[in-house]
Amino acid sequence: MKRDDTAAGGKGRPAGFAGFKGFKGKKAKKEKKEIKGRADGKIMGIAYMVTAVFIAMAVYFGWFIQFESENVIGSPYNARLDRFSDRIVRGRIVSSDGQTLAETIVAADGTETRGCPFGSLFVHAVGYCGLNGRTGLEAQANYYLLSSHVNLLEKVFRELKGVKSPGDQAVATLDADLQRAAADALGSHAGAVIAMEPDTGKILAMVSQPGFDANQVDEMWEALISPDNTSAQLLNRATQGRYPPGSTFKILTALEYMRENPDTWQDFTFHCTGVFQSGGYAIKCFHSEAHGDQNLIQAFANSCNGAFAQIGLSLDAGRFKSLAESVLFNSPLPYSMPYNESSFVMDEGADEWERLQTAIGQGKTQMTPLHNLLLIAAIANGGTLMKPYMIDHVENVGGQTIRKFLPSAYGSLMSASDAAFLAELLKQAVENGTGSALKTDRYTAAGKTGSAEFETGKETHSWFVGYAPADNPAIAICVIAETAGSGGRVAAPVARAVFDAYFAKRQGGGG
Repeated sequence: MKRDDTAAGGKGRPAGFAGFKGFKGKKAKKEKKEIKGRADGKIMGIAYMVTAVFIAMAVYFGWFIQFESENVIGSPYNARLDRFSDRIVRGRIVSSDGQTLAETIVAADGTETRGCPFGSLFVHAVGYCGLNGRTGLEAQANYYLLSSHVNLLEKVFRELKGVKSPGDQAVATLDADLQRAAADALGSHAGAVIAMEPDTGKILAMVSQPGFDANQVDEMWEALISPDNTSAQLLNRATQGRYPPGSTFKILTALEYMRENPDTWQDFTFHCTGVFQSGGYAIKCFHSEAHGDQNLIQAFANSCNGAFAQIGLSLDAGRFKSLAESVLFNSPLPYSMPYNESSFVMDEGADEWERLQTAIGQGKTQMTPLHNLLLIAAIANGGTLMKPYMIDHVENVGGQTIRKFLPSAYGSLMSASDAAFLAELLKQAVENGTGSALKTDRYTAAGKTGSAEFETGKETHSWFVGYAPADNPAIAICVIAETAGSGGRVAAPVARAVFDAYFAKRQGGGG
């Protein structure tokens, strides 16, 4: 009998072949589907990634345009911004009380000269603008000063005539009367005075001496940068000068002691003989004055080195360093112009001498007047530090406000209770201690003096930090007079002169 091979498999194909083919086809389809699925998954992954990158770029560009574009455009390193001066006359910088601090004078032949009516008085705060670059507000406000918001038709008409448009003007937070009072009080001393509103961050005055005439910076440049010039007039001592803080640092020493002894600090007692001795080391009070029996408040008010040296030996060095760094030692400051950081280096491995010196603001600790001001301002503001700033608003030549700068908080440097504790100590230092030069019937004040040793055989640097009124602070100040001696004798009266000018102006309706 003949076998029919086509019965199941088709013509000329063995039985079972069709089933095998069907199986193979299903497998191929499944594999193809899996490959397609994987490919689709990769494509979707790439699509998601591209979409995420696009969104991130859009967010970044939005953030950049809103917050950073003017800083980049206005950077002193942006040479393209200078081209704006081909069409715009650089705008004025004006004080908060309406006095011109810098302006561009245009001669009959079109020659432009940058003039500073106050000469050297504002040279570090407002800065200079010339062949050797820009500093201070001249640099920070560069973009605004080279922008013009005059009427559009007027601008077009001027461009058609080939006449430049007037630039916008920057209205500073600086008060010309306070600036003059600070400089006059500092007199011939090298040093700095810087004052601000503690509840807003507005800088009211910034003096650094010695200075130079901003109108002659280009002519004086070689002399200013000469290695033989030891006066360092280009240095803004208010923001870049670093000094041992002396007894003003006892503010932090007292705070750390209170934190480590929250229930017993009021029981602290010390008998001062004028010299504190420990382990072969001797710490003298100023002029070896014997203060007698002292509690913590009295020791702070009298700036008793012996009492604070003893306190320093009892403190946990690691915690002390943590406190210093929490109030911005070894850290950037919330300030947009050039400055130097303050340094605190004592750690847990410090020896006895370093502990003694650090507790009274000597040793390796270095601090800028700007940082000291920010610390005292935070105490005056209940522990919260406001970001310091020097441009109040920008307006066009007609006086219309183009941009307003508002106060903003940096954050809390300490709790409200810590600030209240220190405020009481600072008040007592003026009422019953070394800050008595600030006592007056016109207002109350709080503060701390300091006399910082820096070189054997030389007179101490004179410090004062404080604020007024004591119970409702409106102005905070830091003063340093180099090699001037006692903080109570020199720096405190400088602060008093600035406070007097400030409150006389307020009571007279001048601001």
